[in-house]
Amino acid sequence: MIEHDIIVIGGGLSGLRAALEAKRNGADVAVISKVPPIRSHSVAAQGGINASIGPDDSWDSHAYDTVKGSDYLADQDTVEILCKEAPEIVYEMENWGTLFSRTEDGKIAQRPFGGAGFPRTCYAGDRTGHNLLHTMYEQVLRAGVRIYNEWMVTRLATDSNRCTGFVALNLLNSELESFRAKSIVIATGGYGRIYQRSTNSIINTGFGISLAYRAGVPIQDMEFVQFHPTTLWGTNILITEGVRGEGGYLYNKDHERFMDKYAPESMELAPRDIVARSIQTEIDEGWGFSGGYVQLDITHLGKELINERLSGIRQICIDFAGVDPIKEPIPVQPGHHYSMGGISSGKDGLTPLDGLYAIGECACISVHGANRLGGNSLLDTIVFGKRAGEHAANAVKSIAMPSEDSLNESLTEERSNIDSMMGDGGESFADVKDELRQTMQRYVGVYRNRGDLETGLANVKALEKRGENIHVKSRVNAFNMELMNVLEVKGMLDIARVITEGALVREESRGAHYRTDFLERDDEKWLKHTLAYLKDGNPKLEYKDVTITQFQPKRREY
Repeated sequence: MIEHDIIVIGGGLSGLRAALEAKRNGADVAVISKVPPIRSHSVAAQGGINASIGPDDSWDSHAYDTVKGSDYLADQDTVEILCKEAPEIVYEMENWGTLFSRTEDGKIAQRPFGGAGFPRTCYAGDRTGHNLLHTMYEQVLRAGVRIYNEWMVTRLATDSNRCTGFVALNLLNSELESFRAKSIVIATGGYGRIYQRSTNSIINTGFGISLAYRAGVPIQDMEFVQFHPTTLWGTNILITEGVRGEGGYLYNKDHERFMDKYAPESMELAPRDIVARSIQTEIDEGWGFSGGYVQLDITHLGKELINERLSGIRQICIDFAGVDPIKEPIPVQPGHHYSMGGISSGKDGLTPLDGLYAIGECACISVHGANRLGGNSLLDTIVFGKRAGEHAANAVKSIAMPSEDSLNESLTEERSNIDSMMGDGGESFADVKDELRQTMQRYVGVYRNRGDLETGLANVKALEKRGENIHVKSRVNAFNMELMNVLEVKGMLDIARVITEGALVREESRGAHYRTDFLERDDEKWLKHTLAYLKDGNPKLEYKDVTITQFQPKRREY
């Protein structure tokens, strides 16, 4: 049995920031991750990180834009924390060595993003996440945090409403091991790969959310799924909002700049939910190009600007679409991008299960509500990662190491569970996963209605039944990826079920959740958060109030 005061599950920006802060506050802390930290999905964030450091900007303007962008579902007390702490966080990263792009007078450069009243997004070309993550990793290594690379956590252990540790699979040899800790921090990212079209890495299956859900922790607001307006047609690689922030135009097949029909004031810089629906409408009504896409044109920006600020995007387009955006428009279509919902957690990341924290995209601290603004996700990871690390480090000073009993029991159960999966015959994980992703894309996508959601739910339930009969045929011990996939598919089915049921019950349109049979936002009935608990194998939905402080809900227009 391996022991630490605090163990962080996940090596992305939020996990590393939590581990670093816990270490700086005197805790014995470790990170455990499926992949080496610098391969985490945080590295894929392109456009930037928001902070009100401009001379005319302010934290409360940032907060207002965030709350309005969320369609008033974000909890305003946590939004205030996010926006107040943003400048300090960005300057801290700068002081640690992040190479931000600069203005001519040497200040951190900022670009406009959708739904923002000011050019507020600090950036490092179009590789902001890459630069932030590498800087953070350097700090973690410097602090001496222990890192367990290429381990997959398969089950949380609990005792009397307290998380006591977990069981993990060593991918190197397929051996199970138990880890005991006074506090556990889940920072495992989103679940994008339950959709057929996603900007997410293939490691983003949402398994960390499922771990908490199966341990009795509620998951919150899962029906709010963000679709990014501009993913590269064919592969769905992210084409950053920074492209539109630098002045990119969207055109349909008749070369009409169609956003003036949907958001005449903001045009291409309307929030993501609005731009994604606008593009999808153009495609669905026959104004898109054959194959289902529109064009994102930056040829007018010129070679020099594109190479300076969007060089990564240019290379992606050349390598994966054979298109050089200096010479011709980029073909784009909406695709899944971000999870507004996740493990229900508070302003310091603490969940309802004692000793368990959740931060980053796998968590719902409720700063994004029904629709996240671009540039706020990187900020979320670092602000709340730091807060969770500090809170956990202070908490473990007065907590004894839990008993080994629950860990030993969980280890025995997990060995039995995996043994039961091994064998020939049965269902293929690949077939179940592919059909699940197609179902979510087709029936729980950009536009939703009762008929589609009921069909989607029936399909997911049928796949759950088939999921009980998936077998692992491979007998290799080193990096048995079939075993890892089988475990993850079961978690993906959990998440898909909760998303679909939550979307079916919520009879309104709010942010990214758009019902064609309930077109308006309904604050009287639905200004509330959804909580999903696992009860007898099925999700049980409950609701709780949204925290309103200074911004009263009103109609959202751009």
